[in-house]
Amino acid sequence: MSDAVGPGDLVLCVNASPNHVTGEQVPLVAGETYRVWTVMDFACPCGRSDALLDIGIDFAWCQSRFRLLPKPKFEAKPRKASAPKEKETIR
Repeated sequence: MSDAVGPGDLVLCVNASPNHVTGEQVPLVAGETYRVWTVMDFACPCGRSDALLDIGIDFAWCQSRFRLLPKPKFEAKPRKASAPKEKETIR
């Protein structure tokens, strides 16, 4: 997944289990969306991933905790142009 994820991408947290190594609770919330700041090509000590993601909370998190969300597609919608109504003067 590390080659598909880049800075600015949105990821969904799917695993808010305790820290892999220490067992401490993590500040992540399952089902929350986070924006990736940096992708660090460094193998996680747990052996589940080949990169760590920096999302601005603490230091970095194993990418196996996240799933990449698809980028929203922009759809141009036609807008109605408002024109001033013409008034007829009565004498």
